[in-house]
Amino acid sequence: MTTAVVLAAGPAIAAEPAASITGVEDKALREAIQRAMTEAKQPPRSRSEARRRARDAGDDAVAVLRSEGYYAYVVEPEVSEAEPPRAILKITPGPIFVIADPKLAWSGAAPDEGVVKRAQSVIHLTPGAPGRAVDVLAAEGRVVSQVQQMGYADAAAEPREVFVDHADHTLRPVFHIAAGDLTHVDGIQVVTQGRSNPLWVRHLAPWAPGDVYQPDDIAELERRLRDTGVYDTVSVSLAPKDKTLADGRRPVIVTLNDRKARTVELAANYSTTDGPGADAKWIHYNRFHRADTTTLTARLARVDSRLEAELALPHWRRSQQTLKLNTAIYHNDTDAYVETGGHIGADLTRRLQTTVYRTYGASLDLSQVDSPITVDDVTTEVQRKFATLTLLGAQAWDRSDNVLDPTKGWRLDVRAEPTAITGDLTMAFLKMQAQTTAYLPFGAGARTVLAGRFKAGQIVGANMPDVPASKRLYAGGGGSVRGYSYQAIGPRIGDTTTPQGGLSLLETSIELRHRFTDRWGAVAFVDAGGVGVDKWPGRDDFGVGVGVGVRYDLGFGPIRADIAMPISKRDGDPSFQVYISIGQAF
Repeated sequence: MTTAVVLAAGPAIAAEPAASITGVEDKALREAIQRAMTEAKQPPRSRSEARRRARDAGDDAVAVLRSEGYYAYVVEPEVSEAEPPRAILKITPGPIFVIADPKLAWSGAAPDEGVVKRAQSVIHLTPGAPGRAVDVLAAEGRVVSQVQQMGYADAAAEPREVFVDHADHTLRPVFHIAAGDLTHVDGIQVVTQGRSNPLWVRHLAPWAPGDVYQPDDIAELERRLRDTGVYDTVSVSLAPKDKTLADGRRPVIVTLNDRKARTVELAANYSTTDGPGADAKWIHYNRFHRADTTTLTARLARVDSRLEAELALPHWRRSQQTLKLNTAIYHNDTDAYVETGGHIGADLTRRLQTTVYRTYGASLDLSQVDSPITVDDVTTEVQRKFATLTLLGAQAWDRSDNVLDPTKGWRLDVRAEPTAITGDLTMAFLKMQAQTTAYLPFGAGARTVLAGRFKAGQIVGANMPDVPASKRLYAGGGGSVRGYSYQAIGPRIGDTTTPQGGLSLLETSIELRHRFTDRWGAVAFVDAGGVGVDKWPGRDDFGVGVGVGVRYDLGFGPIRADIAMPISKRDGDPSFQVYISIGQAF
C-alpha cells in the first residue's frame, strides 16, 4: 500500500473590505458600512473588476445609510489610479432624517376603540428621534403584538408606507394593520397518543371555553406542562382559522412527547471524615397518566442510609400546586447520635409567583435514638423511642438569575416546624429557621461575584437536654461551615468530642468568585457559625473556617472543589477538609 502526503506552506491571505471609504466621520456609521460590504480575498485584477466592486460596495453602503436614517446621501463609486487599482467609495451621508407624525391605518374593519388606543400607545416613536429602520420595524412589531394580546389572534402587518420628506428631513411612517376578528377560544385538543390522560391535560387550561383569546394563556399552559418534567417536548398553539368550530370558537392544540418512562441514576461520594457513600434512584414518569413522578431511592452511607419512595403529583387539585407523598426507612449514624426509624409524610407546595413558593406539610416518624446525655456531670448512653409528628410551613423567594451558578439577585427561605413528641419522652416545641443569600456582580460579564449567606435558627418551647439529639440544631460541614466535620461546631457533651447540638443557630458565609476563562474560575471564602443551648449562641460557641476552591463550568453549572481549614480548631477537629460537588456552595 502506498501513502502520499502533500504538505503546503505559504503566507495566509487576509480578507480585506471590497472598497475603502472616505467622507464618513461618524465611527459607528463607518464601521456599520464596512461590516455590510462583501470582503475580498485578493486585490482586483483589473480596473473593470475594481469598478464592479465599488458599485457593489456602493449598494451595500446605501442600504446601511437608509437603515440608519440618512436619505440625503451621496455615494460615488470610484477607482484609484494606482496599480493595482482599488475600489473607493466617496460618501457624503448628509443630515439624518427624523421621525415625524407616525400613524396607524387599519386594513378592513378596525378593532374596538380601546384596542385602537392601546395599539397607538405602544408605537413609541418619538418625533425628532432618528428615523432608523430598526426602530420603525420594532414599532410595527409592538403594534401587532399588542393587538394580538387584546384578543385578535390573526392580527398581521400589511406593507407599511414610509414618506421621506427632503424639504424638512423627516420620516413619516404609516403602519397598515389588519386586525381580523376578535377570537374566542374553545377547549384543548390533545393530538398525541402519549401516556397522559387528555382529561387531565384539559383541566390545566387557564381559560374557560368562550373566553377571549389571550396569548399569555397559551404560554402559561405550555409552561405548566413543561414544569412537570415528564415530557421531552411540549407544543401548545391556537388552531388555524380554518379549524374554527361552528360556534365560532377555536380550539387549542396540545402536542406532547413523553420522555422515557423509566430512568436509573447512580451517584457515589467520598469524604475523609464520613467515608464512602453511594446512591441509586429508579424514577418512573407518568405512571398514573397525570404527569406524575415516582422515585425510589436507595442510599448507603455512614451518616445517612435509607430506602425511600416518593410520589410527586404536579397541579394537584389546582394548577401550580404539587403534592408530594413520601415514605422511608432510615439509619443515621452521626457523631452526635444514632437514629433508626420509619417516616411517612406529605408536602403541598404552591407557586404563588414565578419564583415564589409556599409549602405546607405534615410527617410522622417512628424512631429509636441512641445518644449520650450528661446529667450531674455524668455522661451515659441513652436509648429512647419516639413517635414524632411534625408540621411544616415554609415560603421561598428566589430572585437570583441562575439555580446552580447565580451571579446577581437574592434568595430567602423561611420555615417553621411545630413538633410534638410522645413515647419515652413527651414534649412539644417550635423549630424555626431562615436563610438568605445575595449576589453582587462586578466587571464586564459579571466575571467577579461577591456572594453572601446568612442563616438563623431557634427551637422555642423546650429546654436542653430534653430535645432529642436528632431534632436539635447543628453547624459544621460542607453545607454549613467548611473546614469542620459534620455537626462539629458548638457545645460538646462532657469532656468528649461528641457534638451536643443546641437550641439556637447562627451561620454566615462570604465568597469572592472570579472566572478567569469561560470554563475555569476560583473562589476564596470565609465561613462562620455557632450553636448555642440558650436563645442565641455565645462567643465560645462559634467556629470559623477559611478556604479556597476552583470551579469548572460543565455548561449547565459548575463543578466545585473546595479545601477549607478550621481557624478555631479544637481537639478532634480535622486539619482541613475537601469538598467536591455540583453547583456553587450557595
